[in-house]
Amino acid sequence: MASMAQAIRMALHYGEKNLGLEHIFGEDVGPPLGGVFTCTQGLTKTWNSPLDERGIVGAAIGLGFANVRSVAEIQFCDYVYNTIDLLKLGGMSTWATNGDWPSPFTIMTPVGAGIRGSIYHSHSFDAMMTHIPGFKIVMPSNPLDAYGLMLACLKDQNPTMYLKPKALLRVEGEEQIPGEPPLTAEGKKQLKEMIDAPLGDRSKWKAKWPELQDYTVEIGKGKIVREGHQVTIVTYGRHVLIARDVADKLREEGISVEVIDMRTLWPYDWAMISESIKKTKRVIFVNEDTEVTNFGEHLLRRTIEEHFYELHARPRLLAGAFIPGIGLADNLESASVPQMQDIMNACREIVQEQP
Repeated sequence: MASMAQAIRMALHYGEKNLGLEHIFGEDVGPPLGGVFTCTQGLTKTWNSPLDERGIVGAAIGLGFANVRSVAEIQFCDYVYNTIDLLKLGGMSTWATNGDWPSPFTIMTPVGAGIRGSIYHSHSFDAMMTHIPGFKIVMPSNPLDAYGLMLACLKDQNPTMYLKPKALLRVEGEEQIPGEPPLTAEGKKQLKEMIDAPLGDRSKWKAKWPELQDYTVEIGKGKIVREGHQVTIVTYGRHVLIARDVADKLREEGISVEVIDMRTLWPYDWAMISESIKKTKRVIFVNEDTEVTNFGEHLLRRTIEEHFYELHARPRLLAGAFIPGIGLADNLESASVPQMQDIMNACREIVQEQP
């Protein structure tokens, strides 16, 4: 019953204890705060950086060149854009040296809307990041995958980008992380007392970690969250939970929806997506990044190129509005990124379309 923030924290602890993770750093990452979303509380390898995103990314790359594993956090992805040239450098170095210069670093940053963060704390980064070759890119939708994908990043010798959906960081999981206390109210309380820092003075507080175990989600492998036969929804991050609920609601209307959680944006599980499209013959790609040059457009193009004669309906893309930022008011945020009703309407429409 750990939240995603707690799951990430436990994965980082496992990494610093077992996987050679030497540095975890960024703005407010170290004590006393332990991260603006508490994802780094209680860890032993954390330290606070200056307010300098270029310095954070540059330090991670430099440590990687020295074969020192690190996790560097950009506090919000809205502020990562001034590091694009450094990310490009970090992404190509291992490739350019044919592996002679490994880059065992992970950049971790919260992404997306859903917390009423307004124009400075609601951007997405998946479209931009998938334009930078050389990185492996992951985005979990639940605490167990958050744990497993972080361990996968911490075992990889390539640079990795860990995108954490900020709207899901407080959402509790339905599957037990290996070593986590039981998924009960008492187990939830126990975990909180063990690893959540108290309010107020934390100078003497130390986390008491459960006996965590290895659990790795393979990079490049998606997951079928709901099985169906009439239409496929391909998504990732917080829209996985929304799409799952859409599938459950539409089942009552007699519409069968298959939901795929990509989990990894690069390399992605095209085999799983392709097989599902062959089965349902209809597909909707959903994410919250802006719709122009969206990552979903790449997937849609590939769908048309490889499955044109098998499709029974035009593929659809539901994505964020092409606007400079997301407004603070509820109605503005809701109008800016796909909502449940948008996905339901798209599913109803696409199943009615015939070749």
